[in-house]
Amino acid sequence: MQTEILYSFPSATIANRFLNELKHWSVADVKAKLFNNSESVKVSYEFDGKGFDYTCSELDDLARKYDGEEV
Repeated sequence: MQTEILYSFPSATIANRFLNELKHWSVADVKAKLFNNSESVKVSYEFDGKGFDYTCSELDDLARKYDGEEV
């Protein structure tokens, strides 16, 4: 199942830092890009739908590190 999450950040600079970290992220295979404006990042990845989605949890933690939140 394809999962997509949109994160919003306080500034374009911070959104780009989050985006750059995801490009070299070792936790899971994700695709990320700026979305709609320079302060939002859209992340997509495959989830098998079984059990707890650890990728989502790790993404949320990483976004919080950059003062971002899921929208």
